[in-house]
Amino acid sequence: MIGGLGPLELTILVGLFFVLFGAERLPKMANALGRSKGQFQKGLADTSRTITDLEADGRTPSQLLAQRARAVGLDPAGMDVVELERKVTALESMDSSAEE
Repeated sequence: MIGGLGPLELTILVGLFFVLFGAERLPKMANALGRSKGQFQKGLADTSRTITDLEADGRTPSQLLAQRARAVGLDPAGMDVVELERKVTALESMDSSAEE
């Protein structure tokens, strides 16, 4: 049951749609509905990503990593992202253990 509708009600609704819109237009309408749902989901994901960027003051993850690297005394220029992340994490953990 969908929304309290039984099989008889659904059959009547589908028949009514065929009478009103015709067999040719129903697949086109379903396709358009699917596309609009996809565009809505994409817009929702873009909005979520924008909110995340705003929380990071508009910086990208690589910019944040470069900022962390400078804070621990590393020059991030020309370094591979994976290597830089590893070095920054190691230096941050050394700094936190030295403070304790």
